[in-house]
Amino acid sequence: MRDPGGLYDVSVDAASVPAGLHLVAGLTGFSDAGSAVSQLSEYLLETLDVREIAQFDADALLDYRARRPTMYFDQDHLTDYKPAKLSLYLADDELGQPFLFLTGFEPDFQWERFTRAVVQLVERYDVRDTTWVHAIPMPTPHTRPIGVTVSGNRRELIDAMSIWRPHTQVPTNALHLLEYRLAELGHPTAGFVLLIPHYLADTEYPLAAVSALESISAATGLIFPTDRLREENREFIQKVDDQVGQNAELQRLVGTLEERHDSYMEENRLPSPLVDSDGEVPHGDAIAAELERFLAERRED
Repeated sequence: MRDPGGLYDVSVDAASVPAGLHLVAGLTGFSDAGSAVSQLSEYLLETLDVREIAQFDADALLDYRARRPTMYFDQDHLTDYKPAKLSLYLADDELGQPFLFLTGFEPDFQWERFTRAVVQLVERYDVRDTTWVHAIPMPTPHTRPIGVTVSGNRRELIDAMSIWRPHTQVPTNALHLLEYRLAELGHPTAGFVLLIPHYLADTEYPLAAVSALESISAATGLIFPTDRLREENREFIQKVDDQVGQNAELQRLVGTLEERHDSYMEENRLPSPLVDSDGEVPHGDAIAAELERFLAERRED
C-alpha cells in the first residue's frame, strides 16, 4: 500500500499543536442539502481565528473534469484562479478553545488512502474525538426544527439526538468511511446527518448551518457565534413564508408535511434531558451536584 503521508503536506510542527483536541469535519461534494456544509465551512473560516496546518494534494484526490474550478476572463486575459482545497486547520472557538477543522472538497479518488491519511493525522495530533456533519433532503416542513440522524459509537449522542434511525443502505461519502475506520480503532466518533426540507435542498438555507454548528457544539462543547446566520435565516424564512402564503398548493404541501412530522415525533419521542432514567425530574441538589462535576471537569481540561 502506498504511504498515506504522501497525500498531504504539513506546514506546522506537531509540537505546536495542543494534544487532545476535538476534530470537526465537513466536506463538500455529495448531497449538501441546504448548502449546510459549504455555509458551515465558509462561516467558520471567515469568523474564527484559523491557521492551516496541513493541505491535501488536490491533483491526487480531485476529478477536475467532474468539478471544474473557475477562472475569471477579463477581456483578454485570465485572472483569479482559485484551486480547490482540502485542508486541516487549527482554529479557536468563540471562547478561545482550540480545535481541529478538516474542510474542503470530498475526494473523488483514493478513499482508503485518504482515510488512512486522516487517521494518521488523528494519531499524530492525539485527537480526542471526531465529529462530522452532512445534510440530505427529506420530506420535512421548514416550520419545524431541523432533525438529525446520528451515527458512530457515541451512544449518548445517538440516544439523545437521533430522531430517524432507519435500517437501509445509503450512498456512502468519504466521511462515512472515515467514521467506519475510526470506530474500528475504538476512536470516539459521531456523524450528524441533517434532515433538510426537500423543497429547500437547492437553496442556501441559513438554519442548516446553524443546526450543523449546534450539532458540533452538542458533541464537543465548542461554542460558535451564530447571530449573523440566525438573522439571515429570519429574512430567508420570511421570503419562504411569503411564497407559501401566496400558493394554495404549497400551503397544502407544508400542512401535510407538518401533520406527518408531528405524528412521527409523537410516536418517536426523544428522551428529555430534564428527566432521569425513571422519567422523574431530578431534585435540585442532584442538579447542583451535576453542575459542580461538569465545571470541575472543564477546569481540569
